Amino acid sequence: MNDNYTVIDNFLEKKDFTEIQNIFLGDNFPWYTIENVAFEKEKDPLKFYFIHNLYKDYAPVSNHTNTMSPILNKIKAKSLIRIKANLYPNQNKFEEHAKHIDYDFDHKGAIFYINNNNGHTVLEDGTKIKSIENRMLFFSPHKIHSSTNCTDKKYRVNINFNYF
Repeated sequence: MNDNYTVIDNFLEKKDFTEIQNIFLGDNFPWYTIENVAFEKEKDPLKFYFIHNLYKDYAPVSNHTNTMSPILNKIKAKSLIRIKANLYPNQNKFEEHAKHIDYDFDHKGAIFYINNNNGHTVLEDGTKIKSIENRMLFFSPHKIHSSTNCTDKKYRVNINFNYF
């Protein structure tokens, strides 16, 4: 545990985690391409990733929003801002994405990791949080941080929560 962040491994019960993992890694889950990671124009036009917004601008926007219930029950959010799933494909070269903030006001954030891979989240102080399945990172998303892709699996998948 750290003053700036908290990492909890085996965050969900195995049954709940497996159910969520199977949905997000399944053949029928809808992913949508985004050209730029972290709002900043990438120098390489071939860089991209996939997202699926579950909750956006304080409202549910996906048929899969209810799958987040086991997580939402544990984080005890009073009000949701956004829930966004991210899939970063392996592009045969390890990339640390642009540093960014999620929103420019004080709020809570969490990243739930869906699969094991050699990618990570980089926090403001340079701490690297490894992508380990069923891990939850609680952090301050209004502070600078960044993501990466991975090179040891087909993709890196996580779910980002912004809330009060």
